[in-house]
Amino acid sequence: MSSATFDLPRYLSVLPLFADMQSDELRRLAGSGCRMQRVGRGEAIFRVGDCCDEFHVVVTGQVKLFALASSGAEKVIELVGPGNSFGEAAMFSGKAHTVNAQALSETLLLSIAKEAVMGEIQRDPRFSLRMLAGVSKRLHGMISDVESYCLHSGIQRVIGYLLRDHLVEDQLANQSITISLPVSKATIASRLSLTPEYFSRVLHELEDEGLIEIDRRDIHILSTRGLASYPLQ
Repeated sequence: MSSATFDLPRYLSVLPLFADMQSDELRRLAGSGCRMQRVGRGEAIFRVGDCCDEFHVVVTGQVKLFALASSGAEKVIELVGPGNSFGEAAMFSGKAHTVNAQALSETLLLSIAKEAVMGEIQRDPRFSLRMLAGVSKRLHGMISDVESYCLHSGIQRVIGYLLRDHLVEDQLANQSITISLPVSKATIASRLSLTPEYFSRVLHELEDEGLIEIDRRDIHILSTRGLASYPLQ
């Protein structure tokens, strides 16, 4: 995708955050408040302590939000894929970033300036409600993650991750599906608060049970119903 020919107003219009904006508002925001940037694999987008005067939307690629312990150990907080945003909370708080952001692959990033966002809020206060809804959704997701870490076993977390994009109806229909891990197993393990060794061991256990087949980063789920009920079946 060429950023030079990218239809920015149209792209903004399909994002939930901007879906209710009028065409002139979208053109104004695209013209003065947005910039496109390509970020190479492994390149830092921001680090803890950096000033935050914009937030970002992943157009293509994958971004990792993570924290570093004093020992140097890394904890992945969130994996951000295409169409999803990050950095809003820090932008509104007026404080520095409290996590690090790094591109996990070649990434096309849309960055939206705080000044432009505040201008649109002044024009239409409803815009702030939509942004607040987006931040709240992320907060609820993080709370769910904490609950999962505390209340669910490691194997339940892995199964939940594999079935994360599939509804209960799909599981009841006993679908056979294939998913591709968007990042390395070590990164996903950190996201789930597991060691890479344990994550791999669980995948092989599920394969031995005949529930999945592993082909590098492709995971063939042979029975969504069986996987959803394991090991309770």
